[in-house]
Amino acid sequence: MGLRSLLDVAAPAKLNLFLHVVGRRADGYHLLQSVFVLIDWCDTLHFERRADGRLARHDLGAALPDDDLCLRAARLLQAESGTRLGADISIEKHVPWGAGMGGGSSDAASTLLALNRLWGLNLPRERLAALGLKLGADVPFFIGGHNAFVEGIGERLTPLPVPPAWFAVVKPPAAIATSAIFGSPLLVRNTEAVILAGFLADTAGGFGRNDLQAPAEAHCAEVGVAREILQRRFGNARMTGSGSAVFARAGTGAEPTAAMPADLPPGWVGRMCRSQEQHPLVGWAPD
Repeated sequence: MGLRSLLDVAAPAKLNLFLHVVGRRADGYHLLQSVFVLIDWCDTLHFERRADGRLARHDLGAALPDDDLCLRAARLLQAESGTRLGADISIEKHVPWGAGMGGGSSDAASTLLALNRLWGLNLPRERLAALGLKLGADVPFFIGGHNAFVEGIGERLTPLPVPPAWFAVVKPPAAIATSAIFGSPLLVRNTEAVILAGFLADTAGGFGRNDLQAPAEAHCAEVGVAREILQRRFGNARMTGSGSAVFARAGTGAEPTAAMPADLPPGWVGRMCRSQEQHPLVGWAPD
């Protein structure tokens, strides 16, 4: 009969160690270069197989939108495979929403990987990644399973060994609409393209910048405040992705170089995170 359930399925967040906007396509999509690194701040998902084909989501914490990326991912996989099976999907949400850490995309990727296994579909990773791209530009990265140099609109991935490191991450309550950043006159859209060797040669961990940070700070003062808090403690602070979370590299040894600031404003979330060599579900789809 195969598997009946998959419990405690991890969906890790990511950080953009840098994010450059190097151009724009004719259809308006911005062309990016970035390095994505997985961290140990994760959502947890649980899947139980249903024979009636129904898909149902159960929120074990904060309520999610009615039609979130997990349900869309499940429906897409049903349609692609033609399976008559369904699933109950329960989500313990821990990664902050609107942080620029890929939480929703990671949930969708873990859903595709888990249901591919639970339903006995055995679709290859490349096919799942193609489905993931229909859901969002970050989803293929999480399906890929490894830290990566990312180009294009997020679909071109080059697996990359990133040295282990600690990262202090702070998320203010505010969320920033992606349209507000990419529509800002402050956004630099012609940063010179870099080569991977430049990043690999940077032993201090301060390569590049986040081109979205200036318009984000102009739109939301809390982002600048978060950056200043981490800059004072660790140096090298910058925003990740297009959300409001800010991070700083906090060492590469067995312990961070300093503790997380204990005096964050009310409602802010802070966490010391460790980078991950690979995705927890890296073996869940054939290559």
